[in-house]
Amino acid sequence: MEPIFEINDKEQKDNYGKFEITPLAAGYGDTIGTAIRRVLLSSLKGAAITSVRIAGVQHQFSTLKGMKEDVLDFLLNLKRVRFNYSGEEPVKVKLVVDSAGEVKAKDLEVPGNVKVANPELVLANLAPGGKIDAEMTVESGYGYVSSDEREKEGVGTIVLDARFSPVERVNYKVEETRVGRFTNYNKLILEIWTDGTITPREALTQAAKILVSYFEQMVSPKKAQEEQIVSDNGLGPVGKLSVEEIGLPTRVANALVKSGFDTVEKLVRADKNDLARVRNLGEKSIVIINEALKEKGVVLNA
Repeated sequence: MEPIFEINDKEQKDNYGKFEITPLAAGYGDTIGTAIRRVLLSSLKGAAITSVRIAGVQHQFSTLKGMKEDVLDFLLNLKRVRFNYSGEEPVKVKLVVDSAGEVKAKDLEVPGNVKVANPELVLANLAPGGKIDAEMTVESGYGYVSSDEREKEGVGTIVLDARFSPVERVNYKVEETRVGRFTNYNKLILEIWTDGTITPREALTQAAKILVSYFEQMVSPKKAQEEQIVSDNGLGPVGKLSVEEIGLPTRVANALVKSGFDTVEKLVRADKNDLARVRNLGEKSIVIINEALKEKGVVLNA
């Protein structure tokens, strides 16, 4: 029997939406409600801050002169910043404020393809003479990822728990409804709260498409393509070391990090000409880098 039912928008308010899906055959209210809820909370793409470097701060239990909040409270506020960003590559976001008063999410300096969804969120309060100079990494992803599951990024970088899901909360309930003389049909009432980067209706549509794709695989299975094994260039654990961990002078390490060559793996893969163009690096620095790498059993590309 082909299902025919309606989806009615009962209420739309800020980032909240209430929908009625009816009439559904007996039992399908819970079947659809459970599936949609799980997908809404775990499988929609979103963006969040995953790491942060703060000038003058080495770890999350530090304090920052001139900032009324502890660094830990500041980090908790950063986790609440929501972004419109659907790219695949991590992007850098900066926060440089040196005036007294409230520091808000709208003060973040973001690339053109990134937008802050909650600009009025207060991140910190600065006293006269206080300053915040921070750089954050924003990534897109799914669900919730603990900081323990993320790769450490070197001294001075604080890795954050990341809640990527754009859906904050989902409720549903099932009521009986009448169709003609039959009274055992279901009415599914669905409530969705989002973070402002997506509307509740868009979230519902995306969740339904995801479920359809899974069921389509059952109906018309597609063969999985054999994955090509990607070599790690024989670097092993050494490749994951940060440039701060291989004994480079602070000036050289900082220059490399700012230019994106923050791990041994990236250094080894880099072209020497690209390294030579890094600001504050010269031929002598290249020699120093190569000597440090040789002690770890690897060398720069010729």
